[in-house]
Amino acid sequence: MRRRQTLPILAGLMAAPAFITAAFAWPDQPVKIIVPFTPGTGPDIIARFVAERLAAKLGQPVVVENVVGASGNIGSQQVARAKPDGHTLMSSVNTLVMNPSLYKNLPYDPVTDFVPLGLTAWGSLVLVANPNQKPNTLAELIAAAKAAPKALTYGSPGVGTPHHLSMALVETAAGIELLHVPYKGTAGAVQDLLGGQIGYMFLPVHVSAQHIRAGKLRAIAAGSPERLPQLPDVPTLAESDLKGVHVDMWYGFFLPKSTPPEIVERLNREIAAILATPEAKAAFEAQGLIPATSTSAALGEIVARDRARWADVVAKRGIATE
Repeated sequence: MRRRQTLPILAGLMAAPAFITAAFAWPDQPVKIIVPFTPGTGPDIIARFVAERLAAKLGQPVVVENVVGASGNIGSQQVARAKPDGHTLMSSVNTLVMNPSLYKNLPYDPVTDFVPLGLTAWGSLVLVANPNQKPNTLAELIAAAKAAPKALTYGSPGVGTPHHLSMALVETAAGIELLHVPYKGTAGAVQDLLGGQIGYMFLPVHVSAQHIRAGKLRAIAAGSPERLPQLPDVPTLAESDLKGVHVDMWYGFFLPKSTPPEIVERLNREIAAILATPEAKAAFEAQGLIPATSTSAALGEIVARDRARWADVVAKRGIATE
C-alpha cells in the first residue's frame, strides 16, 4: 500500500450517541485539544477545524489551547500527565518522535506515554534552492557537495526541526556534507534563501509553491513518496536517485496513556468522519495538507517506526540541541 493512501478506519463500532459505563458518562465536561505549537501551524489548523465540528458530535464544547515551548515538549508533557478520561487530546506532528533523540532527560516518552488516536493528515516538504545556485538538480547538488564538502549551505527554522532533519537524512543517504545554517523560525530563513544568503532549504509545499511559481525559488525535489499535485513537474527524492528516501510529515491526535479504549474508539470514529468530508479536503489542501485517517494501532506503528528512523539520523549526523 502506498504511503499516501488513507489507512483503514476502525470498523464495526457501534454508532452510539454517547459512551457510558457504570462508572461515568463521557463526555461530561468540555473537551480540550492541546496544541504544543503556535497558532497557524499544521497541528493548530487541524485541531481548530476538528474542534469546531466535534463539539456537535460529542454534545460538549471542544476548545483548542496552544501550549508552546521547547519544540513542543511543554505541551506534550502536559498531555502525558493529564487525567486519562478522554477530556484531553493532543494535536501533534512527527516532531513528537524526533525530540527524544534531541533532548536529554525528556519528561515523557512518545511511544509509552500516549495512546495514538489516529492520523489526521500528511504534509509534504519540498527541497528548494535560490535560483542563482549552479546545481540545478539533486544529482548535481550531490556531485558538487562531494567535490567540495560543506561549501553548499542550507537553512532551517532551527536545530532538530523537521526541515533540518530532512536535509540531514538526505546528507546521510547521499553521503555528502552541507553547511547547516539554523534560524530562529521559518521567516528569517526564507528571507535569506530568497536573498541568496543561503542556498537550499526544505520548505512545506504551501510555503514554497508561491515562490516557485514566481521564479523566486527553484524546486529541486519533492520530499513525498509520490509527486505533489501542486508541483507535478517536480521529481521526488526517490526519482532523483535517493531510492527509498522520503520526508513526509505526519500529523495525528493523541491521548494520555490508559485512556479507556471505548473512548479512543468513539473519538477515532467521530474524527475520521469529520476528516472524510469534502470540506476537510478543501480546507487542508489550501494549507498544503492531505487529510488522512487511521486506526489507533496504525498510528502507533508509524510512531514507533519514525522514532527509530530519526534517532538513527540524529546519531549518524551527531545532531544536538543547545
